[in-house]
Amino acid sequence: MSIAREASARLRFLSLEITGRCQLSCPSLCYAGSGPTRGHGSMSDGDWFRTIDQAVALGAEEIQLIGGEPTLHPGFTSIAQHALDAGLRVRVYSNLFRIRDEHWRLLEQPGVRLATTYHSSVPAEHDEVTGRPGSHRATRANIVEALGRGIALNVAVLDTGDPERAERARTELEALGVRDVHVGSVRAVGNAAGTALPSTADLCGRCGDQRATVLPGGDVAVCEIGRFLTAGSVLDAGLASVLSGPRWAEASASIPRRTDPTACHPDCQPSNSDSCDPGKNDPCDPMGYAPAMTGPPAGTVPAHL
Repeated sequence: MSIAREASARLRFLSLEITGRCQLSCPSLCYAGSGPTRGHGSMSDGDWFRTIDQAVALGAEEIQLIGGEPTLHPGFTSIAQHALDAGLRVRVYSNLFRIRDEHWRLLEQPGVRLATTYHSSVPAEHDEVTGRPGSHRATRANIVEALGRGIALNVAVLDTGDPERAERARTELEALGVRDVHVGSVRAVGNAAGTALPSTADLCGRCGDQRATVLPGGDVAVCEIGRFLTAGSVLDAGLASVLSGPRWAEASASIPRRTDPTACHPDCQPSNSDSCDPGKNDPCDPMGYAPAMTGPPAGTVPAHL
């Protein structure tokens, strides 16, 4: 591989969507179309370990474990621990519906941070979004538990067209002691897209820029939201080969880029490893989002599930 091709394959942040299974269905929001009947995909634990090692070789600093609900994957703890042992920071995006003792022990380790999505301060509204009665009670209780354990926690609140509802949720979270709350717009991807075709206008403009996502079947996408832009599989070739190949260059080039470095929150800049981080108050809206709209476009930020 030439020096130029090696440079093009550099990574800082890699998201691993280790499962499509979730206790929730989020019929109007889930960007991944996850749910109770979905599977874990065709990647074995060994495949995930190998992908993590390849990410380290490419310069990655942090991985994100996401789903579906990543804690439902039988190899979740070992996959996360492998990344920690490799010197990576680990970010877990969980719905916090049910967290086992072994998961709490993992989340309490240095180098691990936790993220979740909170849909409403009103239980019935939250449960309607998730499609599961009792999900509000469970998620709220585990938010409180995480705070009590001193776990670094970021929470995303989705503005689905009712800004006052989103602000009430933010206010409640801050009153509980959550320091990092992000109210974000939704994206026309997955369940939220309905019959509409996915569009690069719903991306933030930084996808594929020193970051990538590996989907449950091994396909490599520019990001979780941009899952319709894939460029090969880690099951067929190494991660470096995928990221330095012509298909990846073509997929990345199809994304409208932000030319003004101040137009997007620093969390979506190459200088920061994360993308579309729910832990900041300033949203990184999709390129096609117009603040003057009466309501945001349909879709979701990653990744409540």
